[in-house]
Amino acid sequence: MVKIGDIQLGEFPILLAPMEDVSDPPFRKICKRFGVDLMYTEFISSEGLIRDAVKSTKKLDIFDSERPIGIQIFGGNEDSMKKAVEIVSEVKPDIIDINYGCPVKKVTCKGAGAGILQDIPKMVRLTDLIVKSTNIPVTVKTRLGWDEQSMYIVEVAEKLQDVGIQAISIHGRTRKQMYKGNADWTLIEKTKQNPRLHIPVFGNGDIFSAEDVKRKKDFSNVDGVMIGRGSIGYPWLFNEIKYYLKNGVLPPPPSIKERINIVKEHLDLSIKWKGEKLGILEMRRHYSNYFRGYKGIKNYRIKLVTSNCISEIHEALYEIKTNIN
Repeated sequence: MVKIGDIQLGEFPILLAPMEDVSDPPFRKICKRFGVDLMYTEFISSEGLIRDAVKSTKKLDIFDSERPIGIQIFGGNEDSMKKAVEIVSEVKPDIIDINYGCPVKKVTCKGAGAGILQDIPKMVRLTDLIVKSTNIPVTVKTRLGWDEQSMYIVEVAEKLQDVGIQAISIHGRTRKQMYKGNADWTLIEKTKQNPRLHIPVFGNGDIFSAEDVKRKKDFSNVDGVMIGRGSIGYPWLFNEIKYYLKNGVLPPPPSIKERINIVKEHLDLSIKWKGEKLGILEMRRHYSNYFRGYKGIKNYRIKLVTSNCISEIHEALYEIKTNIN
């Protein structure tokens, strides 16, 4: 049984990665139904929280139906991160996660996200401060290192464990790689095999199918996996993974009708959560993934991602249901 603090997550938990403008309450609600074991919010700026910025504070909204759920924060300033942890703790998430993996320049240039991988002593010091600032279990998501010359994740994971984190998720790329090339799970495996490491290790990177999970599980012996891009537009993946690991075969894929029903629900939840204009706009990133692989979908997809009208989107979905098999 894999545990983070007192939270029991099952024998091989499947986690939903924190993804900016993706891992919001509408998407999380759907993923929860399709078998995810632990979810994280979109990452939240510590500076935004202490300034009471609307975009940051809205991301603190979590619901009992989502539990267990973690709130992920990022920042490079120790005082700001400590204050952010105090704010987050008031919301009572099950877990507080620290983002040490975001590769985006506007984050890393401030010494936050993957930027802190250039200063491991600060990374350890900041983590220690956060752990001591809350009674909520603290976890970390990070990368192999800043670049190919600084892939110290085996040692880093142990140092972070020693200051009190209760799990670590590792993306199998360096910051320099961004999302290019293939994720390298070799150092994830070495981290897991470190006899001095006792916290759960979750692997992340290039997981797009149940078969991917089986291969990476057998190779690395990780305690579970964290899925990001592979879940966008395909929340069925979580249950598919569990079915495949248990039975050795894949369940039938969702039909076009099932996909359309979930798209409609996702759109409805998005509009209720964000308002019609923003809800429609932010759903556009999902359509291509919901209908990936279907022949003849291109013209309908163009209509979906250019329409600002709910009735036009529903019309396009009806045409897909009628004409695409």
